[in-house]
Amino acid sequence: QARLVESGGGSVQAGGSLRLSCAVSGRTLSSLAMGWFRRAPGKEREFVAGVTWSNNTKYAESVKGRFTISRDNAKNTAALEMNSLKPEDTAVYFCAADTQNWRVAVTRGGYDYWGQGTQVTVSS
Repeated sequence: QARLVESGGGSVQAGGSLRLSCAVSGRTLSSLAMGWFRRAPGKEREFVAGVTWSNNTKYAESVKGRFTISRDNAKNTAALEMNSLKPEDTAVYFCAADTQNWRVAVTRGGYDYWGQGTQVTVSS
């Protein structure tokens, strides 16, 4: 079993930046692919970004060029650096882990473990 805990959410004005972190316990990070999803008010949870054990990454079109996913296997943490934030980025952000660590899954069903979520609010 893995436990994921997100941190770093908050409120920011449009154009600002935030960095989300995901601390993983119970499994070594190198055995997992990591992903970030988000759920905006009234919408379904959607894929944002993912990274394999070997640092191959994939991003949703809506965040390409603005968000960067990273991992630190030594610290057992993953992160999502978010720049040039827009009001439409407002959502609860979730960290997720996939035991099939060679791929980046883009659907919820591709992940085995989830964090509790952290709120990101971007004001105009």
